[in-house]
Amino acid sequence: MNSLASIGSSGRSSTDDNNINDDHDEVSKLAIASFKAREEEIERKKMEMRVKVESQLTRAEEETRRLAQIWEELEVLTDPLRKEVATVRKRIDMANRDLKSLGQTCQKKEKEYKEAMEAFHEKNNEKAQLTTTLKELVNESEKFRMRKLEELSKIVNPNT
Repeated sequence: MNSLASIGSSGRSSTDDNNINDDHDEVSKLAIASFKAREEEIERKKMEMRVKVESQLTRAEEETRRLAQIWEELEVLTDPLRKEVATVRKRIDMANRDLKSLGQTCQKKEKEYKEAMEAFHEKNNEKAQLTTTLKELVNESEKFRMRKLEELSKIVNPNT
């Protein structure tokens, strides 16, 4: 009767319920232990990551200081050269400006020279034409005077 009394409305005995509760407690304990183990693993990996990041950060800071020092040395090294380069560049710029104005003057003078040469050649050609015309006129004048002299000579000496 005792066994009948221990069977409840679900049809299970109370000892079965105890076994299920014990199994359930064990599963819960295992789940909690597993969860704690995962949490500890995560925390351990987090710490390892922090150590790595701090190490890299320290290394980066050291590299930054070293690069800053190298940069300062480069600045000191290139400073005298900058002044000389700037001076030479200014002189080149001045020479370029002078060359530009001189080039313009040369072009202007060349143009004037060409125009003067053309005018010279035109006047020289005109003079040559006038000289030729003058020679022709002088020749005609001499011929005319010679004819007149011959005519006068015939008048003065009709017998000859």
